[in-house]
Amino acid sequence: MEEEKRFDLTMQKYIDWKIYNVTKIKNGYGYRVVLCYMDGSEISQQKSGFSTKKAASADRDKTMGELYAGTYVVYANVRVKDYLSFWLEEEMRPKITNSTYETYRHVIRKYIDAEIGHIRMIELKRSDVQKLYNETANKAVSAAKHAKTIMNTSMRYALNKKIISVNPATYVSLPKMVKKEKYHTRNIDTKKTLNVEQMLKLIEASKDSPIHIQVLFAALLGLRRSEINGVKYSDIDYINRTLTVQRQLGKKSKGEEENLQGRSSAKQEIGLKTSSSYRTVPLPDYVFEAILEERKKYERNRRRRRSVFQDFDYICCSNEELCFAQFFVVCPRSKDFHWKYFKKLLKENDLPDIRWHDLRSSFCTLLLKNDFNPKAVSKLMGHAKEIITIDVYGDKAEIIEDCLEELQPFIDEVLPGEEKVATDFSEDDYVECFGSFLA
Repeated sequence: MEEEKRFDLTMQKYIDWKIYNVTKIKNGYGYRVVLCYMDGSEISQQKSGFSTKKAASADRDKTMGELYAGTYVVYANVRVKDYLSFWLEEEMRPKITNSTYETYRHVIRKYIDAEIGHIRMIELKRSDVQKLYNETANKAVSAAKHAKTIMNTSMRYALNKKIISVNPATYVSLPKMVKKEKYHTRNIDTKKTLNVEQMLKLIEASKDSPIHIQVLFAALLGLRRSEINGVKYSDIDYINRTLTVQRQLGKKSKGEEENLQGRSSAKQEIGLKTSSSYRTVPLPDYVFEAILEERKKYERNRRRRRSVFQDFDYICCSNEELCFAQFFVVCPRSKDFHWKYFKKLLKENDLPDIRWHDLRSSFCTLLLKNDFNPKAVSKLMGHAKEIITIDVYGDKAEIIEDCLEELQPFIDEVLPGEEKVATDFSEDDYVECFGSFLA
């Protein structure tokens, strides 16, 4: 019963209060506070454990001041561990993506709970939070950054809900070992980014693999992994040769779990990362023709199995013939389907052992290196702001080391244009390739 009272957020909505005089309680002194609510109900809270009457009276005066000021902490016995569990599950989980939820849960359980989880919220001090950041940074810098985000957000919420009277995370910084990133710059690790020649090699090698379309979407359109898996044939404008990115596949938030579609929980259609992620991108001829080839296979399967074909319309899909159910299901790909094929392609073709996401990075850095309009590149990438594109991919001092002449065959091969240009590649050629989108 006590556990329920701790997190019954309606407790903060008292309209009146009573505070009684100090009295002897067991072997010490204490007093009682009664909170009154609009419906006529009352909640009594006992403040005890003081060794002297003077100490109890001083605490009573402090409590009376908080009651008058509206800063009285209603939830006095909540520990950090219990509060963060409540905050993450009830407040944050319905609002954040499943991947963010998993990251927060890991950091809370492994780092925050271990360091300060036993402390009562009303006793949490800035020195405790600083120690948390220091200890976590010694183990993992990325975890320390997440811990700071969690503490800042959760403590603001706790202050608003009268679980604490002062925010202990305010003005507490990460230790100096966690370096701040320079404004408007970030170095690109060229060992983890493909140049034009390597990109062409990967694309050619992927033709005989099940992930050819996925490679094209990442390397030539800059789509995110979850966006690629969510692309449907209905997203293609076959007249204007564009692709509209309007969904991704992943796990739905807690509040949406009851509305799962007829497939695994990890392959649900969910909204994109940000509002800017909803975008329309031009399709290079090479990609457009590859999509048409995939569509032919899709339609052949549909015609042959018309009565049992389950049409989900995904371009990147796995064909599964379920004989026992007499269904031919075109299932969307799982988020890690590409991994073994991708790593095999890299190894067999003597390419750098990069991450899948580095194909998206390679796409963007190629454009920025050759003086694309950053605003246009930002739209192509689905970034919320132009500065994000510059910050993440714009350090030209260490961007992909290949000359302009090497870029021309790449553009000739994969980007649309009425005629092939043999001279040095210019901004006009980019505009021609991508049309009005880059204007």
